Amino acid sequence: MIAVLAALLAIASPGRLQVTTARGTVNVPLVEWRGDGPLVPLSALARAIGAAVHTSPPWAVLETGGGEFRFLLGTPIVQDGSTLVTLPATAHQRHDSLFVPLAFVSEVLAAPARQAWHWLPATAVLAEGPAATPLTLRPSRTTVGAAKRSQLPYGLKAGHRVTIDAGHGGTDPGNPGMFFPHGLKEKDVTLAVSLLVRDDLEKQGVRVTMTRTTDTLINLTQRAPRYCSVGCDLFVSIHVNSLNPRPGYTNVHGFETYFLAEARSADAARVARLENDAARFDRPEVDSTPTTGLDFMFKDLQSGEYLRQSQRAAALIQELLGEMRDTPTSGGVKQAGFAVLTTAKRPAVLIEIGFATNRDDAKMMTTPSGQRALASNIATAIIKYLRVYDQQTADSSGPR
Repeated sequence: MIAVLAALLAIASPGRLQVTTARGTVNVPLVEWRGDGPLVPLSALARAIGAAVHTSPPWAVLETGGGEFRFLLGTPIVQDGSTLVTLPATAHQRHDSLFVPLAFVSEVLAAPARQAWHWLPATAVLAEGPAATPLTLRPSRTTVGAAKRSQLPYGLKAGHRVTIDAGHGGTDPGNPGMFFPHGLKEKDVTLAVSLLVRDDLEKQGVRVTMTRTTDTLINLTQRAPRYCSVGCDLFVSIHVNSLNPRPGYTNVHGFETYFLAEARSADAARVARLENDAARFDRPEVDSTPTTGLDFMFKDLQSGEYLRQSQRAAALIQELLGEMRDTPTSGGVKQAGFAVLTTAKRPAVLIEIGFATNRDDAKMMTTPSGQRALASNIATAIIKYLRVYDQQTADSSGPR
């Protein structure tokens, strides 16, 4: 939604933002810089809405009566409470002035759930209070069903559900992101990309379950079984790779996609150790449902089929991600014993979307265009996997 709005605003190119409150109307001039679309001077916006601005490098903070918004300068990230939102452009500091994308005003500040402001796109007006609820007619069931079916990609059956797992979170920051903008960690990048993958899949009629949508900690071994069980077609865990210092390590770049099996290379084992180290942040849990007897035998038979499906999904994801780079990339499809995958009860893969120890990968993972491209290719690969799954199960009643 933010990306679409940004495109429309770029076409309209409004010269000002009009803020309307009970105290009157204030015009806030908009600026264009480096092709980022309309940018709003943060101090002028704050005065217009009765808020305050202060900086705490690398953050710029907008304090309003309805909450606090923290912009990570030089990135498209804004923190709304405990939720991270990816904007279509970055927040800038130019000399003593701060600028944020107009999409922050229209999509975040004026979010309907907040009930504090509403946005009028035709006139670029931010008006105080919630929007009036229009009178709507309830469509017939046939119309609703037809609309939903028309949104599904060709050849994809209705009813698919996918779980997207944003790696790390909360007290577990993941890797520090050597070439990330200062203050940005792996947990922030994985969440931003995961939310974009969710949006892309939902636009194509796929139901999506997120393991987390905020900066919170979820135990590794509980992510797959808790959020991807009955009715879930695929579990996708998104992470960021990195290397320890060694000759030429900052030149290593690219994508790697894993499925669960014994590691066949030292590098695959290294990545598994890197991601499994997050288990030290896990909270104590008690598993009261051990698997024994016939249940174990049935699970073993299912696991063999799920392993084949996981390998197929990993290959499709790796293929689509590989199309993003003109130069050869490291990695490929690999197998390793990731803790987050060991408890999966459905097909499951883990994606390393780039190396934080490589400048080009780090830029791709932290810019709006790079994140959107990553998310789009991952979502496209998932749709392709679901189509293949539909074709192979058309005449079968196998496990879903």
